[in-house]
Amino acid sequence: MIVDYAIYRDGRRTEGPGDFSDGLDHCRRVGDAFVWIGLYEPTEDEFDKVTQEFGLHPLAVEDALTAHQRPKLEVYDDSLFVVLKPVGYEADSDVVTSGEVMVFVGDSFVVTVRHGEEAPLAAVRHRLEEEPEMLRHGPTAVLYSIADAVVDHYVDVAGELQTDLEELEAAVFSPAGGGSRTTASRIYAFKRQILEFRRATGPLAQPLARLAGVGLAGDRVRFVHDKARPFFRDVNDHLMKVNESVEGLDRLVSDVLSAHLAQTSVRQNDDMRKISGWAAMAAVPTMIAGIYGMNFDHMPELHWLWGYPAVILLMVALEVLLYRTFKRRGWL
Repeated sequence: MIVDYAIYRDGRRTEGPGDFSDGLDHCRRVGDAFVWIGLYEPTEDEFDKVTQEFGLHPLAVEDALTAHQRPKLEVYDDSLFVVLKPVGYEADSDVVTSGEVMVFVGDSFVVTVRHGEEAPLAAVRHRLEEEPEMLRHGPTAVLYSIADAVVDHYVDVAGELQTDLEELEAAVFSPAGGGSRTTASRIYAFKRQILEFRRATGPLAQPLARLAGVGLAGDRVRFVHDKARPFFRDVNDHLMKVNESVEGLDRLVSDVLSAHLAQTSVRQNDDMRKISGWAAMAAVPTMIAGIYGMNFDHMPELHWLWGYPAVILLMVALEVLLYRTFKRRGWL
């Protein structure tokens, strides 16, 4: 359950009580330290002790255990609760995968709960431990670093999606790829991956705006230091660029799909014209042969010596005339 547990004082990892409840008391007593506990997919029983010791709100605890939450920010009396959705992208299969990170921030503590394999918490902790000046700012620095790492990876995923979409677009408009029966399903599958990406990035805009104080003059989020607002504004700016990129990707995929459907429609019309042209050419000799096959005694040129070759020549002449007419109009 507990992936890592540490006490940080003056920006550095220090020795302290082995039990996290004693560690929290120690940090509150010294005043310039905090506890950071990292958990991975805990069960309700496993998380119960953490809930009791840190006084976490039951609604936030329920969300942390259940997972499948939208990115959000909730402020309670004793803690701040933030949900983030880190994403990953498998370029070989064009699949966007997502995880969840729940962050509880309170008086002298940070509790992180991870679901899935996409959360970068280990890397964030390692980087922070190498930057004591940042870590010295306490739980706010941890929350900022996690949000910054998640959003920075959004930027990377958006770039990879853009590259793969350009390749898909080139394949769709190529002579060979445009007519493939699987092209429409590939485009639609790619659109679904962009939608999955948007579910992670879109709802995060409002929580980050609150943390950054954007558009909420005078609004102060508890347990987050006011001096951290410029840092959260920087993360918010990156997220805005990602969301703009996602919007552009979604529109472009829709345009590619519409263009592919238009191509398919034009190609089907061309095929129907060709079929109609060949059918018209086949109908002329069939009509003539059908008339002369009705076995009437009194028919024009029926007993004429040159009647048969004349009818054959007439058929050939009509076929040539139809072929040249259809060819000139682009039907064949």
